[in-house]
Amino acid sequence: MDGMTHMDEQGRARMVDVGGKPVTDRAATAEALVALAPATREALFSGGLPKGDARAVARIAAIGGVKRTAELVPLCHPIPVTGVDVDITETADGARVLVTVRTTAPTGVEMEAMTGAAVGAITLYDMVKGIDRGAEIGPVRLLAKSGGRSGEWRR
Repeated sequence: MDGMTHMDEQGRARMVDVGGKPVTDRAATAEALVALAPATREALFSGGLPKGDARAVARIAAIGGVKRTAELVPLCHPIPVTGVDVDITETADGARVLVTVRTTAPTGVEMEAMTGAAVGAITLYDMVKGIDRGAEIGPVRLLAKSGGRSGEWRR
């Protein structure tokens, strides 16, 4: 099981013990893309959606997703999140939910960033589904991480 840190010697899932790892500043940034019909994209970014300010609701949802990651992803450690930035921007095909998470902890925040981006995107879908059932989410992906033993990584 070399390299499979979430499995014990018998191949059973386990939560990794991070108690001996140094506490360092860590950050991760992830994105989720939401493909929208052109009229839906226009309504979203002009403030014309029937449900109101979808971007504000999605930003709050993304932060909530970050904070609940350890409840949703079974082997994630609950960690102290020291900051979350959420930016929702217009793209040629719809919207981009960009989430950056920061911590000072013995483990990283990649899963928190991806969960926040995904929850933000799902919330955007919920806010537009009345006018655009064909909206699509994806990809959800890590863009960058810093801190810890492995240092910097960028897509």
